[in-house]
Amino acid sequence: MAAAAVDSAMEVVPAQAEEAAPEATGLSCLVNLPGEVLEYILCSGSLTAADIGRVSSTCRRLRELCQSSGKVWKEQFRVRWPSLMKHYSPTDYVNWLEEYKVRQKAGLEARKIVASFSKRFFSEHVPCNGFSDIENLEGPEIFFEDELVCILNMEGRKALTWKYYAKKILYYLRQQKILNNLKAFLQQPDDYESYLEGAVYIDQYCNPLSDISLKDIQAQIDSIVELVCKTLRGINSRHPSLAFKAGESSMIMEIELQSQVLDAMNYVLYDQLKFKGNRMDYYNALNLYMHQVLIRRTGIPISMSLLYLTIARQLGVPLEPVNFPSHFLLRWCQGAEGATLDIFDYIYIDAFGKGKQLTVKECEYLIGQHVTAALYGVVNVKKVLQRMVGNLLSLGKREGIDQSYQLLRDSLDLYLAMYPDQVQLLLLQARLYFHLGIWPEKSFCLVLKVLDILQHIQTLDPGQHGAVGYLVQHTLEHIERKKEEVGVEVKLRSHEKHRDVCYSIGLIMKHKRYGYNCVIYGWDPTCMMGHEWIRNMNVHSLPHGHHQPFYNVLVEDGSCRYAAQENLEYNVEPQEISHPDVGRYFSEFTGTHYIPNAELEIRYPEDLESVYETVQNIYSAKKENVE
Repeated sequence: MAAAAVDSAMEVVPAQAEEAAPEATGLSCLVNLPGEVLEYILCSGSLTAADIGRVSSTCRRLRELCQSSGKVWKEQFRVRWPSLMKHYSPTDYVNWLEEYKVRQKAGLEARKIVASFSKRFFSEHVPCNGFSDIENLEGPEIFFEDELVCILNMEGRKALTWKYYAKKILYYLRQQKILNNLKAFLQQPDDYESYLEGAVYIDQYCNPLSDISLKDIQAQIDSIVELVCKTLRGINSRHPSLAFKAGESSMIMEIELQSQVLDAMNYVLYDQLKFKGNRMDYYNALNLYMHQVLIRRTGIPISMSLLYLTIARQLGVPLEPVNFPSHFLLRWCQGAEGATLDIFDYIYIDAFGKGKQLTVKECEYLIGQHVTAALYGVVNVKKVLQRMVGNLLSLGKREGIDQSYQLLRDSLDLYLAMYPDQVQLLLLQARLYFHLGIWPEKSFCLVLKVLDILQHIQTLDPGQHGAVGYLVQHTLEHIERKKEEVGVEVKLRSHEKHRDVCYSIGLIMKHKRYGYNCVIYGWDPTCMMGHEWIRNMNVHSLPHGHHQPFYNVLVEDGSCRYAAQENLEYNVEPQEISHPDVGRYFSEFTGTHYIPNAELEIRYPEDLESVYETVQNIYSAKKENVE
């Protein structure tokens, strides 16, 4: 079925046939029309690529109109894949027929790969080295990505599994590209580095499916700069900053002129645009993403400082970042140019605190402790990014046990891209991969990845022998268990030991005690968790204890839980469950229940029929009650 879907999804441009006389095809009137009119007809959008192929094989005149570099095939390409047109320059020569064929081939290849992922990785969270076939694709990567986006944008509640894996693949591809760009960026001399550019790379890496670009973020900042200039003009109509051209700025030396810029900035940012430090929701990753800071107009000290710094520099004020403990600051030099300066020759700006200007003592009062002079010093881009990623790392550690640890994984990747030999973070990464490799799913590829990391740690720091040895031992034990594993366990509802199982996979349930909505994706005739989990979850207090069916459920808050049968009831007003893993298990939402994909149905072959029966009985009873 998947192969048929792939074949039917793409049109095939037919090879050009032998040229026929116009009279023989009944097209003599058509070909006598002016060329502009014919071209307009062929570009009207009513003809498919196959139609254009047939038209171009009819006669010489039509073939010339359908030439590869002309408007006809360009329009076919644009209509079919409009988002790709931004990658072409109007001045470039493009063989549009060839581009069409290459894009079509890339789309077919992308769909074949996506269709294969569920069967290959259903039992694993797609492992870190499970994309080797994608990395070796022929043709432009943008074509492959565009097809993945097309899959994600498919309308309706079908193809959920395709969308799930298309998202996984697109996430991986974009992150790899962004990480490579970040590493190249960090190799540049400090003089050419941009604090904003580095922050945008972090934003892009943690949000690879969002449309985030330095160009767009810079355009938003430019619009703020224009507002500042408008205010500044009212303060000093001859201010030199007003003469700066877009993208070109120089530093203003006079302190009074710099002060006028900062006054205008504070008015625009904090009074007019209502930017503010996010004190109410401080520990939220959105506070660190520059595109979100601009949308929500709030952030934490480091993100607010980078915005403030960028605007000030564009207007000629040479502010510098200060990696102050617990509260990132900017410093503004008050000393004479060329003089020997100390920390008292600067005013410190708190962008989180509405641009408030602080003395050294006020900085210490801000955090409630005395600090050494070294902590008032300026820091380079890499140190700024290190602090941003460190904040994300701390937030990632806060994620619950039921989450995917995506933020923790992303922030570890970013930190190790900057500092690849950080032993403690390598150990954390090894533990994380090990955790994801054996719970809740087993992944042999991740186990091998853990061993590679552990070997690297041992080389860097022999003193970590104990911790490394412990992880190596358990990793090797996991490999042995993996070798002994048998095939897929099939659970038949008709089996005697499953007679007490009332609910089926795909049903949308409601938890009686906690009220959350969820969908069942697995069940056990009795609780299969260990004694410690049973004790911690107070299962013994339930009337039926652990000797009752338990269900694996995907909850609307994004978590995965294990619920007792007596705590669940059918949701008589079912709705879609917004959970990132729904597509991993289900292919479609019908409006009343989910249909398992081929891999889940193999494990529960009798559940789909049971679902239909349950839904029918419930709706029949509901109808009778209404009547």
